[in-house]
Amino acid sequence: MELEAFRALLTPEGRTALAEAVRVTAEGLDPVAAATRLRRSYDPALTSAALTQAALRRRAEAKFGADAAVMYFTPHGVEQATRAEVAAHRARRVAAAVPAGAGGPPATGTAGPRVLDVCCGIGGDLIALAQAGCVVDAVDLDPLTTEVARANAAALGLSHLTTVRTADAADTDPSAYDVLFADPARRGARGRVFDPMAYSPTWPVTLELAARAPAACLKVAPGIPYELVPEGAEAEWVSYKGEVKEAAIWLGGLAHASEPGAAVHGSGFARRATLLPSGETLVPSGAEAGVGSVARYLYEPDGAAVRAHLVAEVADMVGGHLIDPRIAYITGDALVRTPWAAAYEVHEVMPFSLKALRAALRKRGVGNVTIKKRGSAVDIDQLSRNLRLSGSDSAVIVLTRIAERPYAFICRPA
Repeated sequence: MELEAFRALLTPEGRTALAEAVRVTAEGLDPVAAATRLRRSYDPALTSAALTQAALRRRAEAKFGADAAVMYFTPHGVEQATRAEVAAHRARRVAAAVPAGAGGPPATGTAGPRVLDVCCGIGGDLIALAQAGCVVDAVDLDPLTTEVARANAAALGLSHLTTVRTADAADTDPSAYDVLFADPARRGARGRVFDPMAYSPTWPVTLELAARAPAACLKVAPGIPYELVPEGAEAEWVSYKGEVKEAAIWLGGLAHASEPGAAVHGSGFARRATLLPSGETLVPSGAEAGVGSVARYLYEPDGAAVRAHLVAEVADMVGGHLIDPRIAYITGDALVRTPWAAAYEVHEVMPFSLKALRAALRKRGVGNVTIKKRGSAVDIDQLSRNLRLSGSDSAVIVLTRIAERPYAFICRPA
């Protein structure tokens, strides 16, 4: 999407074209028919921009809910934007923990902390921060993305709390604000970037910016290497409805390392796991998980707890132990319900063998399986095809290893 084409959508004619594009898209017209209808009233460039934006709004509903109907997006922006619930969680923490004025006087008529949002993208976190009462100055290197973020703040009635401009994050002055929020770009010309040293700005530059702010929150991928988390920081892994979405590194006045039991990680940083939408949070308690044989129930800890190295805390909750010291599966004799783990009743445990597993499933009349694995090299898709099941029952197959030997468990959700 070109910058001028996007700006055309913000004109009265563009808004009318977009509204019509939303209607024809909702009717289910194929792209050719939809474009033909709009071109009766609008030029090809505006027609294309309106139809593209209508499609992006539909895609964005999963992340932004009802707000997506009035917001604007780019293809990469939809993909990379923070889910609204996750952004709101972080924004509430910023607004509650940071007193306004640490980095300068707030805007007239406001009392919230002043936040510098670098690499703001289409404005997902910018919006959440402003909705939480923060006064936000946002920058992004891409002029189109900047324009989209500004339009989103206006569409949601947040212009009085926000400014958005095109700038390089490295050229900003975080010391003039209460909080730095940074979401370094994790996508390059070849797709998603996993190495923090290839972020834009790079991880060292991002940390240098954070060091100049009284407090900072850095949004990162869940797989960030632990050795890259700075000393004295807090790393929080966030799971939304059972799926780990991202991690945040909290620094300065936002790091809760002083909380009881929080700062116990050997690398010198605190760790936390958070479940959304409930908001439940878990920090180290000093629990230690033993290792023993497979019992009646198998627990699969939430991914946020696994990433935060809090599996022992989950095992303590359910009164269980590990089946292998290096595998994040917990087992126990009692069924204990907790949002921190999915529970399965174990019906059969066997050394992994395709032939033996197939025979056991057919004997049980199983025709539909959900396959999970940790510590197993088995290709799940290939195994699913090779099982060739036809029964009417269903089961959960867990593939793992115990003392370096591959095993398969036949289970059912508890």
